[in-house]
Parts: sequence; structure tokens; C-alpha cells
Amino acid sequence: MPAVSLKEQIQQDMKAAMKSGDKARLGTIRLILAAIKQREVDERIELDDAQVIAVLDKMAKQRRESITQYQAANRNDLAQKEQAELEIILSYLPQPLEDSEIEALVQSAIEESGANSLKEMGKVMALLKPKIQGRADMGQVSAKVKAILSGK
Repeated sequence: MPAVSLKEQIQQDMKAAMKSGDKARLGTIRLILAAIKQREVDERIELDDAQVIAVLDKMAKQRRESITQYQAANRNDLAQKEQAELEIILSYLPQPLEDSEIEALVQSAIEESGANSLKEMGKVMALLKPKIQGRADMGQVSAKVKAILSGK
């Protein structure tokens, strides 16, 4: 039996949520599928798993930012809604990387690219992004790369 793509899995989960009457999960899955469909229509392509992960990663980042803003405005009701959506989105992303794994990937990308200054940070990030997308906060990864390259 062929492996189910991430997009197909999300579609199956939507049907399961409809049958079980889980309105919160259904709403979030519909948001995910709408974002995937939007990108497919915009770019006139069928998204593969890596591209679906990129869409999910972007949605997770948006939720995290919203949660921070809602908490700052004392809107805990809205922050809780965003947190619930974030947890569902994260369930489709690969397991997050440990700090030690991220550091090892950063070091190998720096060595592979031959980068030795901040000007070459783009090369390093280009190598890292496909390996880390959806598995780590790209902002934190970028900060680690910057710290290592500026220390050279």
C-alpha cells in the first residue's frame, strides 16, 4: 500500500472530524486545506509534502505571533483559540529537532557552504531550510548561524 501524502492525510482527518462532530478540529483543518489550496491555485502546482510542511510552518508562525499579541492585550479567550489551532497544526508537522541536532545541522551547513562571514549567511540558510523547515523556529536557527559566523 503506497504511503499517504500529508495533504491526503489532512483530507482524511477532515472527514473523520466531520463524522465525529469535532467542530474545533474541523474548522482548523479547513483553514489548513484552504491555505494549501490557495498556494496551489496561486502557483498552479500540486503541493508535495515539503511544500505542505512549508504552508503549515507559516500557519504555525502566524498563530504564535497572534498568541503573543492577544496575551499582551489581555485577550486570553482569543489566545486560547489560537493555541488550540496551533496544536492541531503542529500535529501535522514533523517532530521538532533538539537543540543539539540543530547545532549539528548548522555546523555541517557552514562547513559545506564554506561560509566564514555574515555576508555568506544566505548560503548557509539556503542549505539549512529544506532540512529544518517545520522542525525548528527559523528565527532561532538564523540567530545561531549569525552567532557562529560573527564569532569567526
